[in-house]
Amino acid sequence: MASKKPIGTVTRGTTNPNRLRRVDRFIASLPIVKTHGCTVVDLGYGASPITAVELHERLSKLNASIRVVGVEIDRERVERGLAVAKPGLDFLLGGFETPLPSGVAGADVIRAFNVLRQYDESEVAASWAQMQARLSENGLLVEGTCDEIGRRSSWVSVRAGHQQPETFSISIHVGSLNKPSDIAPRLPKALIHRNVPGEKIHSFLTEFDQAWMSHSAMIPFGARQRWVAAIESLQSSYPVLDSKARWRLGELTVPWEVVAPSN
Repeated sequence: MASKKPIGTVTRGTTNPNRLRRVDRFIASLPIVKTHGCTVVDLGYGASPITAVELHERLSKLNASIRVVGVEIDRERVERGLAVAKPGLDFLLGGFETPLPSGVAGADVIRAFNVLRQYDESEVAASWAQMQARLSENGLLVEGTCDEIGRRSSWVSVRAGHQQPETFSISIHVGSLNKPSDIAPRLPKALIHRNVPGEKIHSFLTEFDQAWMSHSAMIPFGARQRWVAAIESLQSSYPVLDSKARWRLGELTVPWEVVAPSN
C-alpha cells in the first residue's frame, strides 16, 4: 500500500547552529526527559539537521537512553539528516502527522519551532491536534518561534489530550534587550496577531515593559538583575511560574490563561 503524503507545507528551512538553545534548555528541565527511553521529536528541523543533532547532544548528557527523531517534510532534508544519524538519533520523512520509529508508541516531547509562522492563525489548533495525537499519555508539545540567532524565543506548551496550552514562555538574551515587548515579532502564531489593545498578550507585555522601565535604576547592576526585578514586580499582577533560577536565564513562564486570545 502506498504511503500517505506528509501533512503540511515545506518551510523555508532557515536554521543556524545554536539557534534553539533556549527552548532546548527548557525541554531539558522537563522531568519526562529524564525517564528511560524518552523519545523527543524535532519536527520541521529545516534545511540542516543541526538543531536535531544539538538537541540529541544536550539531552543525552542527561539521559543516555534518550531518543531524538528529526522529522522533515522535504525528502532531501531527510537525506541530509540520515547522513549524520547514529544510535539515539533518527530521521524520518513526515509532517504534522509526526511519524515515529518502529516500536515507539508515542513521543514524550515534540518540539515544533518556526514551523507555523507561514500558516494562518485559524490553522494552528488543527496543527496542534495532529501533533498531540502522536504524543505519549503524559507527552508535551512545545511549539514556538525564535529569531535567526536564537536571542529571542517564545513558545507554548500543550499537554497531550488538552485543547489549550498549559503555559506560555519567553526566553530572551537580556543583555541585548531594549524592553520585554521586543519579543513581539517572535510570538507563537497563536499570539503574534493578538498583540493589540484589548488582547491579554498586549496587556501583559505592556505591564512587563512598565515593570522593566521602573527598574532602570538597576542598569549599573546589569540587565539580568533588572530582568529579575521586573519579573518580581510583575508578580503583583500575574501568576508568574518557576523560580529565580529560571528567570536569571532570561526565561519567564506564565499560565496560558494570562495571554490567551479573546476568541
